[in-house]
Amino acid sequence: MATIKDVAREAGVSISTVSKIINKSSPISAATTEKVEAVMKKLHYYPNTRARNFARQTTKNIIYMMKIEKNVAFTNPHSFEIMCGIQEALAKKDYSLTLINSNSEENISKLIDKIIYQKSADGIIIHASAFDPTIESVITKSNFPHMLIGKPDYNSALCWVDINNYLSGEITAKHVIELGYEKIAFIGGAEDDNISAHRLEGARTIINRSHGTLLHNEYTDSSKKMSFEVMHRILREEKTPDTVICANNNIALGVVDAIKYNNFKIPDDISVITFDDYPYSRITEPMLSVVNIDVFDMGYQAAKTLLRKIKNPNLQVQSYSTLPTLIERGSTVKSK
Repeated sequence: MATIKDVAREAGVSISTVSKIINKSSPISAATTEKVEAVMKKLHYYPNTRARNFARQTTKNIIYMMKIEKNVAFTNPHSFEIMCGIQEALAKKDYSLTLINSNSEENISKLIDKIIYQKSADGIIIHASAFDPTIESVITKSNFPHMLIGKPDYNSALCWVDINNYLSGEITAKHVIELGYEKIAFIGGAEDDNISAHRLEGARTIINRSHGTLLHNEYTDSSKKMSFEVMHRILREEKTPDTVICANNNIALGVVDAIKYNNFKIPDDISVITFDDYPYSRITEPMLSVVNIDVFDMGYQAAKTLLRKIKNPNLQVQSYSTLPTLIERGSTVKSK
């Protein structure tokens, strides 16, 4: 295995020159840099990253903490896309990403305190699924670089990036009402699901303002099975909606199946709109209209902001919401 001495000898330069080129710590001529890098490649020499980082008092590691349930770890593309966005931003700055499952930890605040004390990472990104209010004092006390994926549901000093779910809900309702639909059903996730609740709140605002009618407001466990059962029951009641707003893609799959099972046509009899342009929205017949949130970019921007905070610890709190966009497809727009 080649060493830094071998590289210096082969390139005809000093060890300190090779070190400066590797660490980019001092200006070295382009010709010398090119020569040394060619020798490193020829000798298959790779700098000791751990030693370099130790000298710089940095780990070049970021921890991403999220809740991972057994057997459903990555069936939710939302979480995976966020992580991919984070990874891409970190890779551009030569940072590695460590994933920690908060579901296996009894005390999240103690775990974060340990991470900070042991200096095992330069910063941390915490998904809403792993967030616990007790971590705030641990992070703020140490001024540890951090970003939350998801805005806390209380007045917090922590930095976060989130989806504007209220605006997303407004866009869905505005779209179907402008197309002439008036009798609306909203099928959401669990009652304590803040994302679903904020989307409903936004939709309800537009429905009330436009003198439409929210016929049904239903809760599910977001599974296709339960969503089918809820929609099937709605269609057997006297008041049938002419449009359904589904809080996520999984719910939409069950709703579409129930509508077809009961011999209604989409969108001629009942239109369907949902959120997030995951693969599900493009495999239904007809394809689903969606209010899309670029969750990959959300992860990317969260990581970029975190790296800025690491570089400049005095950077003021930075939190922001991503803007959703409407994608119209055949589940709401009738063919002419």
